[in-house]
Amino acid sequence: MMLTDKTIAYIKKKELIYHTSRSGGKGGQNVNKVESKVELEFNVIKSEALNLNQKNIILKKYARLQNQSLIKLTSNIYRTQLQNKKEVQLKLILLLNQLLKPIKKRLATKPSKISKINTLKAKKHTSLIKQLRKKPT
Repeated sequence: MMLTDKTIAYIKKKELIYHTSRSGGKGGQNVNKVESKVELEFNVIKSEALNLNQKNIILKKYARLQNQSLIKLTSNIYRTQLQNKKEVQLKLILLLNQLLKPIKKRLATKPSKISKINTLKAKKHTSLIKQLRKKPT
């Protein structure tokens, strides 16, 4: 299942917990007054938008969870709280997409005839060079 921007609609608002704080970035005089930094907490296990298989995949792949099922993301790029809120939602979507993307298995391939021949030529050449280094007996 590929998640999209609409996925945030499937994740209920009660599943997303937002915290705001003062940001240290741009903002001039507003930096010390306005709480524009947004932190998002998303509990994977309690989520109703994900099925059991998806939850297990996320918990296995996302190493930062460590015994917890809480994904924490922050954003303080923008000057306004609303833009940072949208940014942190986008980060969550991208993270879930990345974690739920299936890993492609590597297909084993055999070396071609030409590569085998070239390898043998290189070995013979190296062997010849080493033979020439020896003192004559």
